Amino acid sequence: MKETPNYIKSLLLPTTKSPRGRRVWSIDLETVWLPFLTATNTMGDTAIPADALGSPIRLAYDKDGSVKFSKTGRPVSRVAKPISNSVTLIRQNFVANLQQYAEQVATDRQKDYKKQVEMATKAGQPIIAHDRAELDKAIQLQLEEAMRQAQEEAPSEAPPEAEKELVTAQ
Repeated sequence: MKETPNYIKSLLLPTTKSPRGRRVWSIDLETVWLPFLTATNTMGDTAIPADALGSPIRLAYDKDGSVKFSKTGRPVSRVAKPISNSVTLIRQNFVANLQQYAEQVATDRQKDYKKQVEMATKAGQPIIAHDRAELDKAIQLQLEEAMRQAQEEAPSEAPPEAEKELVTAQ
């Protein structure tokens, strides 16, 4: 492997922010998934039903057939199953491609890859040590606060116990 593939390079380039709408796998449904899936249907690569693309967000129903509501009283919506299934497949393939690429680089350029791992490990050690120390301090402060609160809530002084007389058997 001589050069990074363009599809990997394109994943690493910054893009402009787009308005936020309904997201599927953290990617905007209206501006990304629908145009992409429409294009794949156009090219004959997928066969997503037109009703799924035309009405991608559906009202959710309970098992008894009634409209489903959230705890706040709002109706629950869901993404049409064919779109959801396609996104799941794309996500699984995406992960597989990333893993395959990483494995290929690690195999083809073992020394360079090992050097990157060692460099990253060494660079991360001070951050891990700092975070560990900060966490230890925070936990200690929480413990001290909990102890202080427990002492404030405890009765100021327990009533003295009466001395017990020793009774001897006669």
